[in-house]
Amino acid sequence: MIYLRSLLFVPGNQPSMLSKAAGLRPDAFVPDMEDSVAWDDKEEARNVVADYIETLNQQGKPVIPRLNSLDTGLFQKDLEAVAQTGIYAISVGKINSEKDVSLISEAIEKQESKKGIQRGSIKLIPWIETAKGLSRCYEILTSDQRIIAAAFGAEDFTNDMGIERRADNKEIVYARNQVAISARAADVLALDTPYFGFQDAEGLRVSAQDAKAIGFKGKFAIHPSQIQAINKCFAPSDSEIEHAKAVITIFEESKAKGRGSTSLNGQVVDVPVVKRAEALLDQAKEIAAE
Repeated sequence: MIYLRSLLFVPGNQPSMLSKAAGLRPDAFVPDMEDSVAWDDKEEARNVVADYIETLNQQGKPVIPRLNSLDTGLFQKDLEAVAQTGIYAISVGKINSEKDVSLISEAIEKQESKKGIQRGSIKLIPWIETAKGLSRCYEILTSDQRIIAAAFGAEDFTNDMGIERRADNKEIVYARNQVAISARAADVLALDTPYFGFQDAEGLRVSAQDAKAIGFKGKFAIHPSQIQAINKCFAPSDSEIEHAKAVITIFEESKAKGRGSTSLNGQVVDVPVVKRAEALLDQAKEIAAE
């Protein structure tokens, strides 16, 4: 299983930033050709990102370029530039329907065939960041086998809704939950919107913890300083690991006595609680082995 806890955005038209990023250790690199690049710099970003994929790939971490959305008219040229050995997936903004996914997947398949890349090897992460996309989130996420995750974009979502972006996130509570639930139902990862206050460590911690609490498995980073905090949040803590071990131990003792449930520190321990503990320990082992 792949873990995508921290996904670092790097502006695609900034070679110096891409060079520096290659020395970092996020769970994935996201060279960006969309929102972080001005319209007049799109072609430059496309060429720079294509040139730097091999450099980023040397870290052994997934490289997942973000391409411009279908409605911009730039998607096809973006895809032609980055569809090469070394990218794990692409992410595409403003996905509104299964038809959008079908168009993207067909375009990827043509590039795989043209360039001798194994068919189906380039994965897809759609951005759910419009009212239309949110209303069909589950259908979108189950529409193609390339899809491995759903990315929630709060800034574009609130813009599409015509509502204010608030510091307390109250305006995106429903949307955030819907993306997380749909992703789980579709058996793909849910990836949370970036936190733009890159100098606000406490705000990032709270945002990441809130996302984790409702089922998100990772979060996009807009600055290298955010990587460590995001990775820490979306990995089991020492206290969580110890608690999980205690849950399993006490349940096994209870089961040996013929009981189907027991308690730990005043809380019921039954089969669902044990399964959650086992999953947490498995995650901790896999992350430690990376």
